[in-house]
Amino acid sequence: MFRALLLAIGQLSDPASRRVVWIGVLSAITAFALLAGGVWWALFHTALTGYAWVDGVLDVLGGLAVLVLAWVLFPATVGMVSSFFLDEVVQAVERRHYPQLPAARQTGLGEELLTALRFFAVVLLVNLFALPLYLMVPGLNLLIFYTVNGYLLGREYFEMVAIRRLGRKEAGFLRRSMPLKPFSAGVVIAFLSTIPFVNLLVPVIASAFMVHVYHSMTGAMTGPMTGLSRREEA
Repeated sequence: MFRALLLAIGQLSDPASRRVVWIGVLSAITAFALLAGGVWWALFHTALTGYAWVDGVLDVLGGLAVLVLAWVLFPATVGMVSSFFLDEVVQAVERRHYPQLPAARQTGLGEELLTALRFFAVVLLVNLFALPLYLMVPGLNLLIFYTVNGYLLGREYFEMVAIRRLGRKEAGFLRRSMPLKPFSAGVVIAFLSTIPFVNLLVPVIASAFMVHVYHSMTGAMTGPMTGLSRREEA
C-alpha cells in the first residue's frame, strides 16, 4: 500500500497528471471568482433594509459567507472538474507501470457525467463532514470521519478505475470480495483530503493510487474473477 502511494505521488511528474491538476484548480478558481464577484456586486448595489449601517453589516457578513463557502466547496469543485479528465491519469499510470495490458474500454459522455456528479457529491460530503469534527469527542470524531469517508472515497475511486476493465457489477463484486484494500486506500485518501492545498492534488494522486491497488487485487485474485477479468480485457 505504501509503495502504491509513493508511485501515485511520483505520477505527478507526468505531464498528463499535471495537466489535470491545473485544469481542476484553474477552473475552480475561475468559477469562484465569478461567483464571488457576482455576489459582492449584488450585495453592495442592493439596499436590503434601507438602513445604511445594517446594510453595511449584511454586506460584510454576506461577503464572509461567500469566502467560507468557497473555502469549503473549492476542493469539491476541483474534484468534480478533474473527474472529467481522470481517465487520462489512469491511462498514464498504466502506460508507465503496466505496459503489457491491452487497451481498456472507453467511457461515454453520460458515464463521465455521472462519475463527475458522484465525485462532487462524495468530495463535498467529505469537506462538509470535516467542519463539525472539532465539536465531537476527540478520537471518536476521527474514527467516524475516516471510517465513513474512507469507505465512500475508496468505493468511488476503486469503481472508477475498475469499470474500465470490468463491468460495474463485476467491479462491485471484486471490491466486496476484497474490501480491505479499497477501504484502506480510501482512508489514506480521506486523510490527504483534510490537508489544505494537498487536497487539490487528491483527485490525481487518488486515481493513480487506486490503479495500483486495483491491479494488486486482480493480480492476487484466483478463481472465477481472474478468468472474468481476463475475458473482459481481451
